[in-house]
Amino acid sequence: MTTTAEALSAQAVQLPPEERMEVVERILDSLDEPDTALDALWAKEADDRLAAYRRGEVKAVALSEVIAKYQVNSNPA
Repeated sequence: MTTTAEALSAQAVQLPPEERMEVVERILDSLDEPDTALDALWAKEADDRLAAYRRGEVKAVALSEVIAKYQVNSNPA
């Protein structure tokens, strides 16, 4: 971590919790910028999956089945 980041961190921990949370939210918001290249890749993936479904290459699974599967596996006996 740079000395600037160290200094900012030291100052931030001195703030009341509400203000620290505001700082955290602003920092996280600044990282959440659109990535058009990544968005294009996901759009192509979605198109490819839909095309495969329409060609009969993959089957749909009901959401309730997926949820049930992971609820059972997340609660080991």
